[in-house]
Amino acid sequence: MKKMIKEVSWFIAVGCAAAATHWMVAVTCVDRAGVSPLVANVLGWLVAFSVSFWGHYRLTFRHQRKELATAFRRFFLLSAGGFLINELSYALLLKATSVPYDLLLAAILVAIAFLTFVISRLWAFRHKEAAC
Repeated sequence: MKKMIKEVSWFIAVGCAAAATHWMVAVTCVDRAGVSPLVANVLGWLVAFSVSFWGHYRLTFRHQRKELATAFRRFFLLSAGGFLINELSYALLLKATSVPYDLLLAAILVAIAFLTFVISRLWAFRHKEAAC
């Protein structure tokens, strides 16, 4: 139980750092460079991916000792899939609501976090192959 609490704590810390990076890059691109929110979201994800991967590989799931290349490929697929859901939801909600783009992006980033933890733990960084 203690190990799980530590893992969840690291996941939250790394996830918050990655989400903050994603959000800050996206908002800066919109506010300072006039980039559209959807394009800025892509740029934010690209920068935040490295924060997220290295933080989870070195801190959150370090005890699972998954090979770097395999963990990277798996986490990239997981992150890209989560980002696809993020971008589609974001595009839909930007058109369907009057919620400010920055608040909407923050809500979407939080909503995807739990799913990312579960799949990261059970697949992306898992050392032993899961039984099929």
